[in-house]
Amino acid sequence: MATVCVFTPTYNRAYILPKLYKSLVAQTSRDFSWLVVDDGSTDNTSELVRGWQAEGLVPITYIHQENGGKQRATNTGMEHCKDELFFVVDSDDHLVPTAIEQIVDVWLGARGDATLAGIVALRGTDEETPLGTHMPAGVTRVKMWDLLHKYRFRGDTSLIHRTAIVRQHPYEVAPGEKFVAESMAFFAIDDDYDMLTYDHVLTICHYLPDGYTQNFVENTKKNPIGYMRHKRDSARRATNPYDACRETTLYLVGCMLAHHKGGVREAPNVPLAVLCYLPAKLACATVFR
Repeated sequence: MATVCVFTPTYNRAYILPKLYKSLVAQTSRDFSWLVVDDGSTDNTSELVRGWQAEGLVPITYIHQENGGKQRATNTGMEHCKDELFFVVDSDDHLVPTAIEQIVDVWLGARGDATLAGIVALRGTDEETPLGTHMPAGVTRVKMWDLLHKYRFRGDTSLIHRTAIVRQHPYEVAPGEKFVAESMAFFAIDDDYDMLTYDHVLTICHYLPDGYTQNFVENTKKNPIGYMRHKRDSARRATNPYDACRETTLYLVGCMLAHHKGGVREAPNVPLAVLCYLPAKLACATVFR
């Protein structure tokens, strides 16, 4: 067992995956393993990873499964992870050279606190430049919902969780769909745990044209049930009027895209849902058309 499992779900990313592999080989700490779940790739991902296994420079576990989407691949990864910490690093990302060393050092001082689910650090365009904002000043531990909605953090995060905790919160992907927001699981973890903030870039990220982030609207239209469930949960968690209105409106958008009747009746706040119904209809006819 290592302290950190670097987990990578991948689909037809053989053209970019070597950059991540090279960053793992270059790590200043070897206290990690690499778990790759290949979500049904049709390129040469299998040959590539098996070649790296043969090199023996990094301990690699490779699992190939039928294409089912990133979250199903992540569920598989959580089931097979044997290490203490579960660190999702996407196939189009790579790590700064000291990422594992920093995680292990920080975790040595935090693992004894059973109220902490893990570490929330930064992703960036380089080692010194976060994608968006830094962590809120003076905040050393936080719930993910509060980070985004109370402190208005607008960056991207590197998330390192206790494996035993994330394993208790698998993604529920609707039949016929392949995606649900990753934050849905992180918000569920908020119910019982905090995250330790670490205001340093661990992951370098450059969004690619074929990624989820660049295709938000189309991805939502293809996975409306997951979107509806996520936004209903977000509406339930909202602690101020602005967030409640926004999340309720988007929840109703999900209902409309999924052709789900009874959305208003099932909303966390029914009177608010009545007020948000027409804005949701407008959003469906414009943004999500």
